[in-house]
Amino acid sequence: MSGERAGRSAVVAPLRQTGQLFALGLAVARAVFRRPFQFREFVEQFWFIAGVTILPAALVSIPFGAVIALQVGSLTQQLGAQSFTGGASVLAVIQQASPLIVALLIAGAGGSAICADLGSRKIREELDAMTVMGVSPVQRLVVPRVLATMSVAVLLNGMVSVVGTLGGYFFNIVLQGGTPGAYLQSFSALAQLPDLYVSELKALVFGFIAGIVAAYRGLHPRGGPKGVGDAVNQSVVITFILLFLVNMIMTGIHLQIVPPKGG
Repeated sequence: MSGERAGRSAVVAPLRQTGQLFALGLAVARAVFRRPFQFREFVEQFWFIAGVTILPAALVSIPFGAVIALQVGSLTQQLGAQSFTGGASVLAVIQQASPLIVALLIAGAGGSAICADLGSRKIREELDAMTVMGVSPVQRLVVPRVLATMSVAVLLNGMVSVVGTLGGYFFNIVLQGGTPGAYLQSFSALAQLPDLYVSELKALVFGFIAGIVAAYRGLHPRGGPKGVGDAVNQSVVITFILLFLVNMIMTGIHLQIVPPKGG
């Protein structure tokens, strides 16, 4: 009997936590439109998350764009299609690499800080005190942080796209002997505005996921201060898994509903 209970608990507990995570996401979505909006908290969180992610994102995007450009350039040379190097590498950076880089950095830097902050408030019973006083912790603390992660993700995605594209352009021209005209012409021949739209949409959704997961783990720590540290680690790992899963789904939908340019 105890074995059956343990097995049932092992199945039910993850499902319960998944339901609570979705419930928190819905609660945040509803609380966004409630007043008063915590604008000062939003600005402080936005400034903090942007400050800890801008420089790492720029430094990561340069080698990432270079690696993609070099790999794509090598493949196109083998296939005799060097004229498509620019378009293929830039689309890979904009559609795939840029939103993921931004989301991973936000989850690792900003999300961990959000989780640690909320977790420390929880074990000090500050959140319970807010609830007793009639103040919603979700509206007061979670909503500004989630909106900050989403806003930073969207704005940072544009910067990473530009820096990664410039890095790929430089390395393709310098190391692989490509021509600037062919690089830009192939990009204009293959790229279209929906590619940029889906990139920004991915960044928005990824920022929401990073903020929600970090807030959820911060609101449910276990075992005191050690539990807060465990919650931070769990929030980063869970966010990474969800990001790659959602990215696969969004990419598949995008490729089905948006026809290729010239197709």
